[in-house]
Amino acid sequence: MSTTRRIAIVGVGQVGGAAAYALILGSTAIAGAGELELLLVDNNIAMRDAQVRDLTDVAFVTNKGTRVRAATYREAGQCDLVVVTAGSRHTVGQSHLDSANRNTSIVRNVVDAMAPLRPSTILLIVSNPVDLLTTLALQVSQLPPSQVLGAGTFLQSARLRGLMAERVGIAPNSIDIHTLGVDGPTSQLTAWGAATIAGVPLSQSLPNVVLAEIQPALEREAAHLTDPIVRAKGCTPFGTGSAVASICTSILGDRRNVRTVSYYREEYGCCLSMPAVLGREGIVRTIEVPLGEEERRRLAESAEMVKRRME
Repeated sequence: MSTTRRIAIVGVGQVGGAAAYALILGSTAIAGAGELELLLVDNNIAMRDAQVRDLTDVAFVTNKGTRVRAATYREAGQCDLVVVTAGSRHTVGQSHLDSANRNTSIVRNVVDAMAPLRPSTILLIVSNPVDLLTTLALQVSQLPPSQVLGAGTFLQSARLRGLMAERVGIAPNSIDIHTLGVDGPTSQLTAWGAATIAGVPLSQSLPNVVLAEIQPALEREAAHLTDPIVRAKGCTPFGTGSAVASICTSILGDRRNVRTVSYYREEYGCCLSMPAVLGREGIVRTIEVPLGEEERRRLAESAEMVKRRME
């Protein structure tokens, strides 16, 4: 039987528009034999309507059966999946505290405006600071923890795998490295001890590479690769949009992919990024990464930072 998958994107500026564009291109993987409907929501009505028209042209040109339309917050709350990108752009000169306060207010108002959410709705937070806002969205939405997640460090993990692949001459999809913890260059950590190539630890699969020398350099490069992009454009729409589309495909396509996303961890009392299996119910299963004592300490410290900011 034909089914329609509905995704609402709340905030359709650069990041939201890029996510919608990527979703249209990959709509077959999401909807299967059914149809995909994208509902765009934004307080800037002129921007919202312009994006609807522009993205409808994308569907026409690519011969995709995706329907794009404007919607209200209440309609968004009845969708299969809601992507919140509102407030994802960082204004030049704005402090991180000001940005966090502004976006906290935005996300709270968005979730309140969508209430009551459909019980089966999945909520994906993209706005920054993503771990703080995902924790807030979980509290405000009253959805089960498995149905509220953030984009987390999925993009950072993919970026690190790509940089590692370039350095050692191996395809990225053969490399398994995860960036964990709270999103941010000073608070996230790389689980190097659990990293593998084709299931083999790095030290064994790369015997001629001095890992102690390249690992810090790769971490620094991955953490600051977006700095010139943000200075020039204010955000990273294409990279973030592609990451969002990949997460949405994993969920609505019930693909059971492992993605490093932000979700609630009871032992830490907040949301932070760890690998999880994604499917139609959201977080289907968690993956425990073996960590050393120092890595566990850093993870706990980053979680404490999120909880202090929540308070």
